[in-house]
Order: sequence, then structure tokens, then C-alpha cells
Amino acid sequence: MKNLIKEDNNLAEKPKNQKKLSSNCSDALKITSEIINYDLRSGLSQEFEIVDLVELYNEFQEKLTKIHRTNFYHIIWFQNGSPTHLVDFNPIQIKPNSLLFLNKDVVHRFDKTSSFEGKAILFTDSFFCRNESDIQFLINSALFNGLFSSTQFSLDDTTAFFAELFKQMETELAKVQDSSQAGILQNLLHNFLLHSEREIRPLTFYDIKKNPGLDYVMAFKNLLEQAYKSQKQVGYYARHGNLTEKRLNLFTTNILGKTPKKVIDERVMLEAKRILVHTAISIKEIGYQLGFKEPTNFIKYFRKHSGLTPTEFREKAALA
Repeated sequence: MKNLIKEDNNLAEKPKNQKKLSSNCSDALKITSEIINYDLRSGLSQEFEIVDLVELYNEFQEKLTKIHRTNFYHIIWFQNGSPTHLVDFNPIQIKPNSLLFLNKDVVHRFDKTSSFEGKAILFTDSFFCRNESDIQFLINSALFNGLFSSTQFSLDDTTAFFAELFKQMETELAKVQDSSQAGILQNLLHNFLLHSEREIRPLTFYDIKKNPGLDYVMAFKNLLEQAYKSQKQVGYYARHGNLTEKRLNLFTTNILGKTPKKVIDERVMLEAKRILVHTAISIKEIGYQLGFKEPTNFIKYFRKHSGLTPTEFREKAALA
């Protein structure tokens, strides 16, 4: 279990006074002024792993219970316990014997006050996406597509079935690696995700997939993730999607219940709040990071969308 997670080397340049969080982790996790970002642990034969939550928590409790990002996907099976999992300021009350699906790059933390048991499947885009079809599957999946809050559902009568799916992956993972193993594991995981989507179908707006605008909305959301710091105008995203602004507005309103401008503003504000609450970066620097050339413009923008200045928001969060 050593070296399960390590710091992302692709972060922006780090301050010189960073310190190690733990001396027993050879991948030297470090305190920075950024939200800590973790990769899947090094040394795996493929970027896929199944871990025991108790073992993971016992070894990395200090790191897991602090706000962090991961550049890989989580499927967490909480077999026992009812912890509260914090995902981007949203406390998710976990139900015993339930599955929680977390997209890559979310900011989250595990509960440090409640005990729980279970397992987690961890995997990356590189592992799952072998062709364009796999990429589109993850983008459009109701489990990870980001259109809704983090997906959770109780297993109930399907416990034995999903336990068998877990067992199949664990059995394959325990075998001596050969040229077929990665493909078999990817197929088993794909099967697991398909069955999970079937389970949540009655629980979500699953019929949204029938909407002809969904592909455009997903393309908009994907581009937004890449460009929100530098591009905040609806016209930019409409042009890149070969749409008029009016048509993009129609699609996002029908599917998300929001205008594209509101979606953009919410993404910018989410990142601003993440940095304000979880780092000590100055207001001026946060503004620059989010594409505002003048600190006053960022302050006005933040106040417009939250009713508070960035400083007021940070101080209020510190008292919470």
C-alpha cells in the first residue's frame, strides 16, 4: 500500500518553503500554496487499482481527510458505515452498502470522524480510453459526466451481483500480468460501469441522453474545463461548437436549466472558492490565476456572483 498516491509533478511551480507531509511516504507529498493534487501511485502495471478502504485510511488518513484533488476516477463501495464525504463544498451523506462515483479532478476529502469499511476502484483515462468510443463513453456517462452532483446509489438487492463483479476484477488483477490482462480488466470495468448506469437509470434524468443537444452541451462543458480561466464569453464556446449563441443557450437551458453564461460563471466561482478556502494564496494572485488582469475586476466579479468580497468569503469560511 506504500506510495499509493503521489504529488502531481505537473502542477505550477511550487514555493521554495514547501515541507513534507509525511516521512514514511517515499513519494514526498508536500505542502504548497496550491490545493494538493495526487496521481495514482507509481509502479502499477496499469493505471488501475482496487484498494481496501480500511487499509488505505489507516495508512493515509492525514492526507485523505484533507482537501485534495486526484487526476483519476473513484468508484467507492462503502460496505459499512455512514460517513460524510465532502465534494466541492457539498457534504454527501453516505448510505451503508452504496457506491459513490467521483469524477477525476474533483476536490474532496474523506470523513475523519466516522468509521467505515469498503473497497475502491481507482483508474485513469489512460487505462480506460483505448479508442474514441471509450472516450465518448466516459464523457457521456451519467456516472461521471458532471451534469449532476456526484452519483451515489444503494446496492440493496444487487449486492451479490456487484460483489461478484468486484471479485472478477480482483481475481484478474491478482494473476501474473500478461499481454491480455489490461484489456480484460478494461472490459470488466466497462461492464461494471454499464451495470451501474442501469441501476441509476430510474434515479436520474437518464432520458436526457435522448436530447439532441446533449452532445453539444457535453462538448461545451469539456471545452469549459480547458478554457474557463481565459475564456468567459459565451461566444467563444458557441463558435468552437459550431453553434450560434442562441442555440447553445437553448441546449443548456433545456438540459441543465441554466444559460451558458451561468454555467461559465459557476465554474469560475467554484474554482475561486476552492482556492480561497483551501489555500493561502493572495486575492490578487487568485485573480491572475483565473484570468482577471486587474484584482479589482476579480473582486467585483466575485461580489456580483456571491454577494461577498473574496476576503469576506474566505473569512466566513474560516469561521464555519
